[in-house]
Amino acid sequence: MFRYTTLTILLVSQVASGFTLQLPVPSRAPGFRFPLTWPLQSMAEKVLEAPKWPAEWPYSEQDFSRMDESSDAIFYDTPRLCYHIDDAAVSALTKFYEEALEEGDDVLDICSSWVSHYPKEFKGGNVVGLGMNDYELSENPQLSSYVVKDLNEDPVFPFEDASFDKVTCVVSIDYLNKPLEVVKEIGRVLRPGGKCILSMSNRCFPTKAFQIWLQTNDLEHIFIAGSFFHYSGMFDPPSCKDISPNPGMTDPLFIVQAARKAD
Repeated sequence: MFRYTTLTILLVSQVASGFTLQLPVPSRAPGFRFPLTWPLQSMAEKVLEAPKWPAEWPYSEQDFSRMDESSDAIFYDTPRLCYHIDDAAVSALTKFYEEALEEGDDVLDICSSWVSHYPKEFKGGNVVGLGMNDYELSENPQLSSYVVKDLNEDPVFPFEDASFDKVTCVVSIDYLNKPLEVVKEIGRVLRPGGKCILSMSNRCFPTKAFQIWLQTNDLEHIFIAGSFFHYSGMFDPPSCKDISPNPGMTDPLFIVQAARKAD
């Protein structure tokens, strides 16, 4: 069974050559994040450079269980018109999108809400939001249209194959209890060469994040998110870009992304 200790060993061996990576013990309080020191920040982009993936899907159902297994429709019923990362991280993400998104791109924003953090001047084609709260989605000015859907109940997207050039997901991959199925759906709706962009920080609603996320730290999160692309079989090798604006002072921000394999 692929457990916390195995993940730690893999990361130590592949990103910490000649450097001992002291990871927090897994018994720490759920949702707590130890801050990364500057050497760890500089290591984030190395996590997916030469990953040693286990031969088979390494996770158990328990890894994606959550403290609160009640319907997500209840949790997300009340609109939250707020940012889930700090202002500096928001600005860093928007700046990243300035180059990642091209004019005319058809974009799907999953786990979407009242803001997608795209540049104000971005002129997309068909820009669709898929999220949980109707009011939040209706307040998002960058969406052409939106769909309310609980991907934890049914991970199948209501879109045709090869419908989008980009798929984005902002600090929400840790809430999806069927992440492999969701990533396969992302691959299905992306056009060949299209890219999925996952942004991740160290904040979460701990009762709704899946268990293995709460038991691991930022570097391990990068490995976990990258593994979803790998085991889907639909993407080129994933990569990580650390766009944390002020390491150690403001919210960290990591981009894990991969391109849809060409047919």
